[in-house]
Amino acid sequence: MGDVARAAVEFIGVSRRFGSVRAVDAVDLEIVDGEFFSMLGPSGSGKTTCLRLIGGFERPSAGQILLYGADVSRIAPYDRDVNTVFQDYALFPHMTVLDNVGYGLKVRRVARAERTQRVDEALALVRLESFGARKPSQLSGGQRQRVALARALVNRPKVLLLDEPLGALDLKLRQEMQVELKRIQREVGITFIFVTHDQEEALTMSDRIAVFNAGRVEQVGAPADVYEHPSSEFVAGFVGISNVVNADAALSVVGSPEPFTVRPEKIVLRRYEGVTPPEVSQNDCSADGVVRDVVYLGAQTRYLVEADAGFDLVVVQQNQTVTGAGPTTIGRGCRVRAVWPSDANRDMTIKGDS
Repeated sequence: MGDVARAAVEFIGVSRRFGSVRAVDAVDLEIVDGEFFSMLGPSGSGKTTCLRLIGGFERPSAGQILLYGADVSRIAPYDRDVNTVFQDYALFPHMTVLDNVGYGLKVRRVARAERTQRVDEALALVRLESFGARKPSQLSGGQRQRVALARALVNRPKVLLLDEPLGALDLKLRQEMQVELKRIQREVGITFIFVTHDQEEALTMSDRIAVFNAGRVEQVGAPADVYEHPSSEFVAGFVGISNVVNADAALSVVGSPEPFTVRPEKIVLRRYEGVTPPEVSQNDCSADGVVRDVVYLGAQTRYLVEADAGFDLVVVQQNQTVTGAGPTTIGRGCRVRAVWPSDANRDMTIKGDS
Protein backbone atom coordinates (compact mmCIF):
# COMPACT_ATOMS: atom_id res chain seq x y z
CA MET A 1 0.00 0.00 0.00
CA GLY A 2 3.04 2.25 0.17
CA ASP A 3 4.47 4.27 3.03
CA VAL A 4 1.60 6.78 3.13
CA ALA A 5 -1.00 4.07 3.69
CA ARG A 6 1.09 1.50 5.55
CA ALA A 7 -0.71 -0.95 7.79
CA ALA A 8 -0.70 -0.20 11.52
CA VAL A 9 -2.46 -3.44 12.45
CA GLU A 10 -3.05 -6.58 10.39
CA PHE A 11 -5.09 -9.68 11.20
CA ILE A 12 -4.09 -12.69 9.08
CA GLY A 13 -6.52 -15.59 9.49
CA VAL A 14 -7.01 -14.80 13.17
CA SER A 15 -9.31 -16.98 15.28
CA ARG A 16 -9.94 -17.05 19.02
CA ARG A 17 -11.74 -19.98 20.59
CA PHE A 18 -13.08 -20.32 24.11
CA GLY A 19 -13.78 -24.02 24.40
CA SER A 20 -16.28 -24.85 21.65
CA VAL A 21 -17.13 -21.16 21.11
CA ARG A 22 -15.34 -19.44 18.24
CA ALA A 23 -15.44 -15.79 19.34
CA VAL A 24 -13.30 -14.68 16.39
CA ASP A 25 -13.48 -16.76 13.26
CA ALA A 26 -10.69 -16.56 10.65
CA VAL A 27 -10.61 -12.75 10.49
CA ASP A 28 -8.48 -10.97 7.89
CA LEU A 29 -8.28 -7.23 8.50
CA GLU A 30 -5.97 -4.32 7.75
CA ILE A 31 -6.05 -1.06 9.69
CA VAL A 32 -4.12 1.81 8.12
CA ASP A 33 -1.65 3.99 10.01
CA GLY A 34 -3.21 7.22 11.27
CA GLU A 35 -6.86 6.38 10.68
CA PHE A 36 -9.82 6.39 13.04
CA PHE A 37 -11.03 2.83 12.64
CA SER A 38 -14.19 1.51 14.30
CA MET A 39 -15.16 -2.08 15.04
CA LEU A 40 -18.95 -2.10 15.06
CA GLY A 41 -21.29 -4.92 15.97
CA PRO A 42 -23.77 -6.31 18.49
CA SER A 43 -22.79 -7.97 21.76
CA GLY A 44 -20.99 -11.24 21.15
CA SER A 45 -19.97 -10.36 17.59
CA GLY A 46 -16.23 -10.58 18.29
CA LYS A 47 -15.28 -6.89 18.14
CA THR A 48 -14.09 -6.58 21.75
CA THR A 49 -12.18 -9.86 21.53
CA CYS A 50 -10.38 -8.47 18.47
CA LEU A 51 -9.46 -5.35 20.44
CA ARG A 52 -8.14 -7.49 23.30
CA LEU A 53 -6.12 -9.52 20.82
CA ILE A 54 -4.47 -6.33 19.54
CA GLY A 55 -3.77 -5.20 23.11
CA GLY A 56 -2.32 -8.57 24.09
CA PHE A 57 -4.96 -9.36 26.70
CA GLU A 58 -5.95 -12.39 24.61
CA ARG A 59 -3.83 -14.62 22.39
CA PRO A 60 -5.08 -15.96 19.05
CA SER A 61 -5.90 -19.64 18.76
CA ALA A 62 -4.82 -19.41 15.11
CA GLY A 63 -3.40 -16.80 12.76
CA GLN A 64 -1.11 -13.81 13.15
CA ILE A 65 -1.47 -10.24 14.44
CA LEU A 66 1.02 -7.76 13.02
CA LEU A 67 1.79 -4.34 14.49
CA TYR A 68 3.57 -2.24 11.87
CA GLY A 69 4.76 -5.43 10.20
CA ALA A 70 6.03 -7.15 13.37
CA ASP A 71 4.28 -10.30 14.60
CA VAL A 72 3.03 -9.54 18.13
CA SER A 73 0.75 -12.56 18.47
CA ARG A 74 2.71 -13.95 21.42
CA ILE A 75 4.09 -10.72 22.87
CA ALA A 76 2.96 -9.49 26.32
CA PRO A 77 0.76 -6.36 26.50
CA TYR A 78 3.46 -4.21 28.11
CA ASP A 79 5.85 -4.96 25.23
CA ARG A 80 3.42 -3.67 22.59
CA ASP A 81 3.37 -0.03 21.59
CA VAL A 82 -0.37 0.28 22.25
CA ASN A 83 -2.51 1.70 25.05
CA THR A 84 -6.14 1.09 25.96
CA VAL A 85 -8.92 3.39 27.18
CA PHE A 86 -11.71 1.49 28.96
CA GLN A 87 -15.36 2.33 29.51
CA ASP A 88 -14.96 2.42 33.30
CA TYR A 89 -11.97 4.85 33.11
CA ALA A 90 -9.87 2.74 35.58
CA LEU A 91 -8.48 5.83 37.32
CA PHE A 92 -6.78 5.63 40.71
CA PRO A 93 -9.25 7.34 43.10
CA HIS A 94 -6.59 8.35 45.66
CA MET A 95 -4.42 10.11 43.07
CA THR A 96 -4.77 13.57 41.60
CA VAL A 97 -5.36 14.07 37.89
CA LEU A 98 -1.67 14.94 37.44
CA ASP A 99 -0.56 11.76 39.21
CA ASN A 100 -3.04 9.60 37.30
CA VAL A 101 -1.88 10.90 33.94
CA GLY A 102 1.79 10.65 34.84
CA TYR A 103 1.63 7.23 36.49
CA GLY A 104 2.74 5.25 33.46
CA LEU A 105 5.67 7.56 32.86
CA LYS A 106 6.72 7.25 36.50
CA VAL A 107 6.62 3.44 36.30
CA ARG A 108 8.83 3.65 33.21
CA ARG A 109 11.17 5.95 35.17
CA VAL A 110 10.90 8.89 32.82
CA ALA A 111 12.80 11.88 34.24
CA ARG A 112 10.69 14.24 36.35
CA ALA A 113 11.16 17.28 34.08
CA GLU A 114 10.15 15.37 30.96
CA ARG A 115 7.30 13.70 32.85
CA THR A 116 5.93 17.09 33.93
CA GLN A 117 6.14 18.46 30.40
CA ARG A 118 4.42 15.48 28.83
CA VAL A 119 1.64 15.42 31.44
CA ASP A 120 1.00 19.13 30.89
CA GLU A 121 0.86 18.58 27.12
CA ALA A 122 -1.55 15.66 27.49
CA LEU A 123 -3.90 17.64 29.77
CA ALA A 124 -3.81 20.57 27.35
CA LEU A 125 -4.73 18.22 24.52
CA VAL A 126 -7.89 17.12 26.35
CA ARG A 127 -8.55 20.67 27.63
CA LEU A 128 -8.08 19.93 31.32
CA GLU A 129 -5.06 22.15 32.04
CA SER A 130 -6.57 23.60 35.22
CA PHE A 131 -7.78 20.29 36.69
CA GLY A 132 -4.46 18.73 37.64
CA ALA A 133 -4.89 19.03 41.42
CA ARG A 134 -8.35 17.44 41.51
CA LYS A 135 -9.20 13.86 42.41
CA PRO A 136 -11.36 11.71 40.09
CA SER A 137 -14.31 12.03 42.51
CA GLN A 138 -14.29 15.79 41.89
CA LEU A 139 -14.75 15.38 38.13
CA SER A 140 -17.76 14.80 35.90
CA GLY A 141 -18.04 11.63 33.83
CA GLY A 142 -16.84 13.43 30.72
CA GLN A 143 -13.87 14.90 32.56
CA ARG A 144 -12.89 11.49 33.96
CA GLN A 145 -13.02 10.09 30.44
CA ARG A 146 -10.71 12.87 29.25
CA VAL A 147 -8.25 12.08 32.06
CA ALA A 148 -8.25 8.42 31.02
CA LEU A 149 -7.60 9.51 27.46
CA ALA A 150 -4.73 11.81 28.53
CA ARG A 151 -3.21 8.99 30.59
CA ALA A 152 -3.21 6.73 27.54
CA LEU A 153 -1.86 9.36 25.15
CA VAL A 154 0.92 10.59 27.44
CA ASN A 155 2.82 7.36 26.72
CA ARG A 156 2.77 8.22 23.00
CA PRO A 157 1.59 4.84 21.74
CA LYS A 158 1.52 4.05 18.04
CA VAL A 159 -2.01 2.67 18.39
CA LEU A 160 -4.71 3.69 20.85
CA LEU A 161 -7.44 1.15 21.62
CA LEU A 162 -10.79 2.45 22.85
CA ASP A 163 -13.17 -0.13 24.32
CA GLU A 164 -16.65 1.47 24.23
CA PRO A 165 -15.24 4.49 26.14
CA LEU A 166 -18.39 6.60 25.84
CA GLY A 167 -20.87 3.96 26.96
CA ALA A 168 -21.26 5.31 30.51
CA LEU A 169 -22.00 8.90 29.41
CA ASP A 170 -25.41 10.46 28.84
CA LEU A 171 -26.52 11.20 25.28
CA LYS A 172 -25.54 14.88 25.10
CA LEU A 173 -22.15 14.32 26.70
CA ARG A 174 -21.55 11.30 24.50
CA GLN A 175 -22.19 13.40 21.39
CA GLU A 176 -19.82 16.10 22.64
CA MET A 177 -17.12 13.52 23.33
CA GLN A 178 -17.52 12.06 19.84
CA VAL A 179 -16.48 15.43 18.41
CA GLU A 180 -13.66 15.75 20.95
CA LEU A 181 -12.27 12.29 20.25
CA LYS A 182 -12.13 12.97 16.54
CA ARG A 183 -10.44 16.33 17.14
CA ILE A 184 -7.84 14.74 19.41
CA GLN A 185 -7.18 11.95 16.94
CA ARG A 186 -6.56 14.46 14.17
CA GLU A 187 -4.20 16.47 16.38
CA VAL A 188 -2.07 13.56 17.58
CA GLY A 189 -2.22 11.75 14.23
CA ILE A 190 -1.97 8.23 15.66
CA THR A 191 -4.15 5.23 14.88
CA PHE A 192 -7.35 5.03 16.94
CA ILE A 193 -9.20 1.70 17.03
CA PHE A 194 -12.64 2.22 18.52
CA VAL A 195 -15.03 -0.54 19.59
CA THR A 196 -18.74 0.26 19.78
CA HIS A 197 -22.18 -1.26 19.32
CA ASP A 198 -23.59 2.21 18.54
CA GLN A 199 -23.81 2.68 14.78
CA GLU A 200 -24.26 6.46 15.11
CA GLU A 201 -20.92 6.71 16.95
CA ALA A 202 -19.20 4.67 14.28
CA LEU A 203 -20.71 6.67 11.42
CA THR A 204 -19.91 9.99 13.12
CA MET A 205 -16.25 9.48 13.93
CA SER A 206 -14.73 6.84 11.70
CA ASP A 207 -12.57 6.98 8.62
CA ARG A 208 -13.50 3.34 8.08
CA ILE A 209 -15.75 0.83 9.82
CA ALA A 210 -15.56 -2.95 10.15
CA VAL A 211 -18.99 -4.47 10.81
CA PHE A 212 -18.77 -7.66 12.89
CA ASN A 213 -21.28 -10.49 13.10
CA ALA A 214 -20.84 -13.87 14.82
CA GLY A 215 -17.05 -13.59 14.96
CA ARG A 216 -16.61 -12.58 11.34
CA VAL A 217 -16.18 -9.30 9.50
CA GLU A 218 -19.22 -8.74 7.29
CA GLN A 219 -18.01 -5.55 5.63
CA VAL A 220 -15.22 -2.97 5.81
CA GLY A 221 -15.53 0.48 4.30
CA ALA A 222 -15.98 4.21 4.73
CA PRO A 223 -19.12 5.18 6.70
CA ALA A 224 -20.99 6.33 3.58
CA ASP A 225 -20.12 3.13 1.71
CA VAL A 226 -21.23 0.88 4.55
CA TYR A 227 -24.46 2.83 4.99
CA GLU A 228 -25.35 3.32 1.34
CA HIS A 229 -24.00 0.04 -0.05
CA PRO A 230 -24.43 -2.69 2.58
CA SER A 231 -22.91 -5.97 1.45
CA SER A 232 -25.35 -8.20 3.31
CA GLU A 233 -28.78 -8.20 4.86
CA PHE A 234 -27.18 -8.13 8.31
CA VAL A 235 -25.22 -4.94 7.56
CA ALA A 236 -28.28 -3.29 6.01
CA GLY A 237 -30.30 -3.97 9.14
CA PHE A 238 -27.63 -3.24 11.75
CA VAL A 239 -26.12 -0.04 10.35
CA GLY A 240 -29.16 2.20 10.59
CA ILE A 241 -32.69 1.14 9.69
CA SER A 242 -33.22 -0.46 6.32
CA ASN A 243 -36.16 -1.93 4.45
CA VAL A 244 -35.21 -5.27 2.93
CA VAL A 245 -37.56 -6.32 0.14
CA ASN A 246 -37.24 -9.75 -1.46
CA ALA A 247 -38.94 -12.59 -3.30
CA ASP A 248 -42.58 -11.88 -4.33
CA ALA A 249 -42.49 -8.44 -2.70
CA ALA A 250 -39.44 -7.43 -4.76
CA LEU A 251 -41.07 -8.87 -7.87
CA SER A 252 -44.16 -6.70 -7.32
CA VAL A 253 -42.08 -3.53 -6.90
CA VAL A 254 -39.24 -3.83 -9.42
CA GLY A 255 -40.22 -6.83 -11.54
CA SER A 256 -37.45 -9.07 -10.19
CA PRO A 257 -37.35 -11.42 -7.19
CA GLU A 258 -33.76 -10.40 -6.38
CA PRO A 259 -33.62 -8.82 -2.88
CA PHE A 260 -32.91 -5.14 -2.46
CA THR A 261 -32.88 -2.66 0.36
CA VAL A 262 -33.99 0.95 0.57
CA ARG A 263 -33.32 3.34 3.44
CA PRO A 264 -36.34 4.90 5.20
CA GLU A 265 -35.24 8.49 4.45
CA LYS A 266 -35.22 7.77 0.69
CA ILE A 267 -38.98 7.18 0.73
CA VAL A 268 -41.71 9.81 0.42
CA LEU A 269 -45.33 9.13 1.38
CA ARG A 270 -48.11 10.48 -0.84
CA ARG A 271 -51.63 10.34 0.43
CA TYR A 272 -54.45 8.94 -1.67
CA GLU A 273 -57.16 11.43 -2.61
CA GLY A 274 -60.25 9.29 -2.32
CA VAL A 275 -59.61 6.16 -4.37
CA THR A 276 -57.25 7.86 -6.81
CA PRO A 277 -53.59 6.86 -6.34
CA PRO A 278 -50.92 9.56 -6.61
CA GLU A 279 -49.00 9.69 -9.88
CA VAL A 280 -45.51 8.23 -10.00
CA SER A 281 -42.63 9.09 -12.34
CA GLN A 282 -41.28 6.31 -14.53
CA ASN A 283 -37.95 6.75 -12.73
CA ASP A 284 -39.51 5.96 -9.35
CA CYS A 285 -40.46 2.80 -7.51
CA SER A 286 -43.62 2.67 -5.45
CA ALA A 287 -45.69 0.51 -3.14
CA ASP A 288 -49.27 1.15 -2.07
CA GLY A 289 -50.39 0.45 1.45
CA VAL A 290 -51.87 1.66 4.74
CA VAL A 291 -50.12 3.53 7.54
CA ARG A 292 -50.23 1.31 10.63
CA ASP A 293 -48.15 3.40 13.02
CA VAL A 294 -46.88 6.98 13.33
CA VAL A 295 -44.10 7.97 15.77
CA TYR A 296 -43.26 11.64 16.28
CA LEU A 297 -39.49 12.09 16.91
CA GLY A 298 -39.20 15.87 17.04
CA ALA A 299 -37.20 16.70 13.91
CA GLN A 300 -38.58 13.61 12.18
CA THR A 301 -41.66 11.42 12.02
CA ARG A 302 -41.38 7.67 11.52
CA TYR A 303 -44.14 5.76 9.75
CA LEU A 304 -44.80 2.05 9.47
CA VAL A 305 -46.58 1.25 6.22
CA GLU A 306 -48.19 -2.12 5.60
CA ALA A 307 -47.87 -2.61 1.86
CA ASP A 308 -50.57 -4.35 -0.16
CA ALA A 309 -47.92 -6.72 -1.54
CA GLY A 310 -47.41 -8.25 1.91
CA PHE A 311 -44.37 -6.50 3.37
CA ASP A 312 -43.75 -3.61 5.75
CA LEU A 313 -41.91 -0.37 5.01
CA VAL A 314 -40.40 1.97 7.57
CA VAL A 315 -40.44 5.57 6.33
CA VAL A 316 -38.72 8.54 7.97
CA GLN A 317 -39.63 12.08 6.93
CA GLN A 318 -38.31 15.41 8.16
CA ASN A 319 -40.81 17.63 9.96
CA GLN A 320 -40.82 20.96 8.12
CA THR A 321 -42.41 23.13 10.77
CA VAL A 322 -39.85 25.89 10.08
CA THR A 323 -41.31 26.43 6.62
CA GLY A 324 -44.79 26.77 8.04
CA ALA A 325 -45.98 23.49 6.58
CA GLY A 326 -47.18 22.45 10.02
CA PRO A 327 -47.69 18.89 11.22
CA THR A 328 -48.14 16.09 8.73
CA THR A 329 -51.64 15.28 7.48
CA ILE A 330 -50.76 11.61 7.15
CA GLY A 331 -51.98 9.66 10.15
CA ARG A 332 -52.63 6.13 11.24
CA GLY A 333 -55.04 4.36 8.89
CA CYS A 334 -54.31 6.62 5.89
CA ARG A 335 -53.99 4.98 2.51
CA VAL A 336 -50.73 6.04 0.91
CA ARG A 337 -48.32 5.41 -1.91
CA ALA A 338 -44.70 5.07 -0.81
CA VAL A 339 -42.41 6.45 -3.54
CA TRP A 340 -38.63 6.39 -3.89
CA PRO A 341 -36.10 6.82 -6.73
CA SER A 342 -35.34 3.58 -8.53
CA ASP A 343 -31.60 4.32 -8.37
CA ALA A 344 -31.83 3.95 -4.58
CA ASN A 345 -32.39 0.25 -5.23
CA ARG A 346 -29.52 -0.05 -7.63
CA ASP A 347 -27.19 1.81 -5.32
CA MET A 348 -28.09 -0.42 -2.39
CA THR A 349 -28.66 -3.82 -3.96
CA ILE A 350 -27.35 -6.43 -1.53
CA LYS A 351 -26.26 -10.01 -1.51
CA GLY A 352 -28.29 -12.41 0.60
CA ASP A 353 -26.56 -13.69 3.73
CA SER A 354 -24.90 -17.04 3.26
